[in-house]
Formats: sequence, structure tokens, C-alpha cells
Amino acid sequence: MNNDKQTKEDSKPDEQIKRWRLILGQYSDEHLNPNNDLNPYDRQIDQALNYLYQNEYRSRGLLTKDENGSKSKHGGKGNSVYNTVNWLRQTRKLFPKSTFERMQNQAIERYQLEGILNDPNAVKELQPNFNSVRLLMNLRGKLNNSVQEEVKALIKKVVDEILQKIKTNFINALTGKKNRFRRSLIKSNQNFDWRATIKANLKHFDQDKQRIIIEKAIFNSRATRQLPWDIILCVDQSGSMDSSIFYSAICASIITQLPAVNLHLLVFDTQVVDLTHLASDPVEILMTVQLGGGTNIGYALNYAEQKITNPSRTIMVVVSDFYEGVNLTNLYNTVARLNANRVKMLGLAALDYAATPVYDLQVSQQLANRGMQIAALTPEHFATWLAEVMK
Repeated sequence: MNNDKQTKEDSKPDEQIKRWRLILGQYSDEHLNPNNDLNPYDRQIDQALNYLYQNEYRSRGLLTKDENGSKSKHGGKGNSVYNTVNWLRQTRKLFPKSTFERMQNQAIERYQLEGILNDPNAVKELQPNFNSVRLLMNLRGKLNNSVQEEVKALIKKVVDEILQKIKTNFINALTGKKNRFRRSLIKSNQNFDWRATIKANLKHFDQDKQRIIIEKAIFNSRATRQLPWDIILCVDQSGSMDSSIFYSAICASIITQLPAVNLHLLVFDTQVVDLTHLASDPVEILMTVQLGGGTNIGYALNYAEQKITNPSRTIMVVVSDFYEGVNLTNLYNTVARLNANRVKMLGLAALDYAATPVYDLQVSQQLANRGMQIAALTPEHFATWLAEVMK
């Protein structure tokens, strides 16, 4: 019994040493793994880690070992010859999903592995998630032309998944469509649901009088009739806005499907690009926007102002971090003028990847003082907010 306990205790340091060896890589062999006793599974992990993180040595101009143990500035491939495609496949099998996604993100963002940027098959192996889309959008100028279609396919997978989650609730919030599963507190004949009322009160059937006693009447929510609205969606495409652009593109595609709503989609930095013709296709929007550059919100609002035909039925939505980089006076004057003309203005503050608001509090407060409502909301809550303004 004591021998078994002693064996387990002795194995713990060995396990800890092995873990440190995998963390520190082959350059710690001399001190942590002199007998080179990693088992086959551990060797696979070691090779996968080495394939990615040897790029750190290269980026710092340090010497690395090639597969024969000699030093080279070109880096080694360990004990097996990897390329980016089979590295992605192998790494997905070896590590938990969250760990694999982190390594994938570092491969794209930190080390910009040439195989991912130039090989369509490597793009096919990427995990389709928001971070993949964000990173590829940021590196789009470095992508080989042959991978463009695969990048679009990956973006479409992620967009479709998010659309499936939010589209129904988003549309219901904006249209007020009658929903038999959503009850109303407004008791009117038009809202009365006789089928649901009978079903709910069957237990109160009076045998003597042969009738149902209605203890609870049920009413449905109903749609409200609305005159047409013009929505002008102005989206900041400066470098910090990739998360907000992604969701703005999805929201725009949903809004274009609504009856009695005309949408103008503008993206801006120090210039303005009208993407209204692409508003129904979020993938094309994301492949078109050019992340980076400065921010001139005032200029964008001046441009958007020219699109207004009926001020009292126009909603100007500005998606931005509100770090105005050009002319605050013009921005403030434009917002005050639009407010005086009865244009409804909504400022949707940027959210980071953890849904934490990131925006200039001082500028946004000044805009709020001049009539722009400011909030930091997820797409679903934005739909509810937009619906309240449109009532």
C-alpha cells in the first residue's frame, strides 16, 4: 500500500516536468528532458506546438533547430514534416476546442502563417467562428487571390449561424407581428384568442349547466400599423470597429427584409462609402469594408443628411466608438441641426469581443445633449430599441 502511494507521489514531479517541457519546447531538453522520454502522444503535442511557436523565435531573429538538430535561421519542422493544412487537422484532434481556437487565432493574427494566407485548403480547415472572420478581415489585403472564395464561404457559415439565432426575434421586435405564443395585457375583441381561452378553461367546465366558466380570458399581441420609415445606418469602419461592423452588416440584411422600411447603408472613416446596394448581403459587405483609417463622424452625417426626404419619418443610426478625429464643432452642429429638423438619432456605441462598451464618453455625452440617444446594445436589444422609436 505504501509502495503504491510512493509510486504515485513520485510520478507527480515527472508529470509536472513533462508539462513544463511541452510548454518551454525543445530548447529545454537539456535540463528538463535529458532522456528524451516523451511518449508518442506527447511527441505529437510537442510537434504541433513547435510548428506554431517556432515562429516566435524567427520573428525575433533567433536561431532555431532543424530536424537534424543543426541550427538554422529558417526554423525546424521537428520530427515530422508539417504543412499548415495537416497542422490544423492534427491540432484540432490533439487539443480541446477552446485551446485549438486560441492557437488558430495566434497562427493568423500573431504569426500570419503563410499557408493560411495562401492556401484555400487551409482556410477550409479553420474553425468557422467570429474570431476567424475578424482576423481574416483584418488581414484581407495580405490574402492570396486564390483564397478569397474560401474566405467568403467561411464568413457565410458564421453569418448564417448568427442570422439563425437572432433573425426571428429581431423581425418580431420591429414589426410587432401577431404571435400566438406572446400574450397581451390589452383586452380588446380584436385581440381575443377564443381557442386558447377555451383550452385554458376546460378544467372549469360546469357539468350541471353544461358550459365552460371563463376564469381567464386570453388575448394575443397584435401588429401595429406603421407608415414607411427611412433608416440611415452609418457605420464607422475605423480599425477598432471590426466587431460592430460584423453585427451591423447582419442587422442591415435583416432590416432590408422589413415592409415599409427604406434602408440606406453608409460606412465611413474619413470618407463615406454608400453600400446600400449590398445591404441585403452581409458577406459582400464584410468583404468590401476597409478597416482602418481615421474617424470623421461629422462628415458622414453631412453626407447622410442629403439622403433625408421626410425628417419626421427618418431614423439616423450611427454605429461608432465616437472617437471623432477631425472636427468636433461640425459634428455637434450637425447633430443639433438634425434634431431641430425632427430627425430621430440613435448612437450605437461600439462593443468589443466580450460585449463590453468601448466609446468616448465625453463626445457621446455632448451628442446626447444635442438630441442623439446613445446606448451600447447587442443586436437583439437594438431591434427592441429601434422598434420603440418607430412606434
